[in-house]
Formats: sequence, structure tokens, C-alpha cells
Amino acid sequence: MPALRSSFLVRPKPPASAWRDAPWAARRSHLGRRGLAIGIDIGGTKVAAGVVDAEGRVLAEARRSTPGADPRAVEQTIVELVNELSAGHRIATVGIGAAGWMDLDGGTVLFSPHLAWRNEPLRDSLQKLLRRPVLLTNDADAAAWAEWRFGAGQGESRLVCITLGTGIGGAMVMDGRVERGRYGVAGEFGHQIIFPGGHRCECGNRGCWEQYASGNALGREARQLVRTNSPAGCALLEKAGGTAENLSGAAVTSLALSGDATSRELIADQGEWLGLGLANLAAALDPGMFVIGGGLCDAGELLAAPARESFAKNLTGRGFRPMARIELAALGPRAGMIGAADLSRVSGRTRS
Repeated sequence: MPALRSSFLVRPKPPASAWRDAPWAARRSHLGRRGLAIGIDIGGTKVAAGVVDAEGRVLAEARRSTPGADPRAVEQTIVELVNELSAGHRIATVGIGAAGWMDLDGGTVLFSPHLAWRNEPLRDSLQKLLRRPVLLTNDADAAAWAEWRFGAGQGESRLVCITLGTGIGGAMVMDGRVERGRYGVAGEFGHQIIFPGGHRCECGNRGCWEQYASGNALGREARQLVRTNSPAGCALLEKAGGTAENLSGAAVTSLALSGDATSRELIADQGEWLGLGLANLAAALDPGMFVIGGGLCDAGELLAAPARESFAKNLTGRGFRPMARIELAALGPRAGMIGAADLSRVSGRTRS
């Protein structure tokens, strides 16, 4: 079969007029025009907060270590950060982004893997303490919203964001709304089973995608290579200071960026797994764009290029359908903070 033109296979970015005239975009153009908000991104090790204006600019920042074992201590940390940042700014709302499952109403954290929240009515508690409107959302949802509003996903009506860190997080912005599913837990893309019977995952299953295309997976593969005592493994061990445990995903990424051939090969392997998982998602969701963020994306095109190749090779209906674009995220580690703040400002206007 003759090859089709790349203009058919790769969906070009729509002109500004195309998305400005769409019904969902008309709503987008009126979002968040006034007021400052504080966005708080709660991770397993740190709580980062910032004052964010209506254009997505971070005007001030503060952070604390995460007291993960005590829900009340986490609440107190949030209060301290809000009080500190409010001292020099007039704050209208507060947005909280955290890893975990929220109920559809956005009032309760059903479960958080890194924090001691189990059916925690966090929003009401914080609104009483802060005396301001508080929005509670998943951290991946917040980052996706930020990329759609201010980052790499601007102008795309159907956006899927993937976050590559310790595991794989995900979120969707569809027609100007964060899509959370029927029960509020959509976006757990990292736990699609991509290799039945494969590596054991923290979720309890085997062969989950995040066991093959994440920061943890990259570090594990590097350490396994070292244990083979192959020439490539021995050379990699020497660059890690003689200690295999030093070969985290971040360390391998740094070596790859400095030109180490073995580290680049390991990242290319991750890219192939990433592209395969994206092809599965495209078959189910048919987005116009995937935005890839998280710490593993510091590798840039060393990761993205093999991911695009693998995506094109594994896409259902390849050669006879347009393909979603795959772009690296633009906002970096601030995306969750920016998105949580902006969602808190506009949430009342975006609810149906």
C-alpha cells in the first residue's frame, strides 16, 4: 500500500479562529478574568503553593515538607501556606490539587496513595479554617487544566494529559471541561494492563503501563542492566559512582542528557512503551492531542521521538485515520499549582 501523505497522518494544529469559534471555546474565553487565587499542589514529599493571576502567572511561591501521616497536620500546613501568601495579596479562592480519588462533588478525598486521607471531608474543613471558597481536585486534573488553559494544549478541544513520574498519572479536558468519569476516578491510565503477567504493580495487578513507562521503571531497568555485568552495565555502574541504587530515573535521564549512549537506549525503550500505551488510549478516546509531562519528560525528544514512532506503529487503523499530536508539556512542575488555582477561580462558571 502506498504511503499516505504526512498531512493526513498528523493532525495539524488548528488555526486560532477555528477553536475560538467553537461553542466550548466561547466559554473558555470568559474564564477567570478577575481576582487572584492560591494553588496548592500536594505531593508525597512537598507541598508547593503559589499566588496565580488570571493569565496563569505565578506571582509568589512558598513550600513546606509534606506531613503525610497526619491528615490534621496536612490541613495545618495548607493553612500556614495560605496565610503566608495572603499577607501580600488579596486572595479570592484557594485550589487544592492532590494525588488521589475525589468524590464527584469535590468535597471528599476518597483515597490518597501517598497521604493518610481515607474518606476525608477536606473541602468543608479547609473552608472553615480559611474562610474562603476552596476547590479540591486531583493533581493530574489540575495539571491538565493548566496545560489546556495556558500551556501546550491551548486550542485543542479534546486533550489527554499524561504525567510520567514515579508512576503514570492522567487526565482529560474534553470540550472545555475536566472529564472525571461517572464516579470521579477517570484518568488512571497508568493502570491499564499492557503486559499480562508482567511486573507486579503497587495497585496489586501485574503488567500495568506505569511499570514499563515511568521514572520508577527507568530506574529499575537501569539497575537490572547493571546486575547483568555486561560491558554496558559495568560502564553505567561506574558513572553511577559504583552504586546501583544511585540509578534512579532522574539519574539515568541526567546521564542521557549528558550524552551517555546506554542511558539514551534505556530512555528510548521507555518511549516505545509510552507510545504503545498512547496508541491504546487513542483507540478508546480519540483525542486531538496528548500532552506529556512529569519528571521523566526532562529527557525531551530523547523520549518523545521514540514515543511518536511507537504510537504511529501501534495505532489502530494506522494509515487510514488522522493521528493525535504528541507534545511535551509547557508549564513544568508548576502546572498542578497553576491549574488548581485557576480551577478554583472558574469552577462556579464551568459547572453545568
